[in-house]
Amino acid sequence: MRYPIVIHKDNDTDYGVTVPDVAGCFSAGDTLEEAIEMAREAIECHLEGMLMDGEAIPVPSSIETHHQNEEYAGGIWALVDIDLSKLSVKSRRVNITIPERLLSTVDHYAKSHGESRSGLLAQAVTEYMAAHR
Repeated sequence: MRYPIVIHKDNDTDYGVTVPDVAGCFSAGDTLEEAIEMAREAIECHLEGMLMDGEAIPVPSSIETHHQNEEYAGGIWALVDIDLSKLSVKSRRVNITIPERLLSTVDHYAKSHGESRSGLLAQAVTEYMAAHR
């Protein structure tokens, strides 16, 4: 999942990061690069906590969804990739039946986007369930 983040910097402060789609998720860093990396860690930690508490993972919105919000005016926007399959929540191996053509398509898509099959399927199911509550 690619979460948009907005980065702000005032004089004499670190870069502050807000994650609009993950309520209560904030971070900071001395440099822009560090701010983005710290945001990735903050998002992963926040989502892990949500999973442990049985909460639904928020689906990321597009930057355009938040761009007009005055709270984020003047900020620098970036996207942070989060692989849900790498979160330290216990995983379980399952056996599913899926048409071979669809599985090939999933594998090709995952590989071309630097993801694993498991990560892509976990993300797709998470997004589907969030959209159909």
